[in-house]
Amino acid sequence: MADDGRSGDAEGTLTLRFGHEELVLRRRYELLSIGNDLLIALWFTVGSVLFFWEATVVVGTALFLVGSLQLAARPVIRIHRRVRLHRLHPHHPTESARDF
Repeated sequence: MADDGRSGDAEGTLTLRFGHEELVLRRRYELLSIGNDLLIALWFTVGSVLFFWEATVVVGTALFLVGSLQLAARPVIRIHRRVRLHRLHPHHPTESARDF
């Protein structure tokens, strides 16, 4: 692997190195799902506020569309996570019943 400041493992941990510092991200799919949910909340909240003024209704509608597309991304993230887990551990899946 090239030394580009990144490393990862089969457990879903990603380590980013910045000089003498490193940022360790564990459970990448869970973090991706949480980040997606936060963005959905942001788009719908800002979009709702923009509906108060006639001049910003189009932008508000666009943000609602972005939020709706991200809602569709939630099950795609979960499916990708589970398919990957089955490929790595076909006889002992470690997934939980929690909805990430």
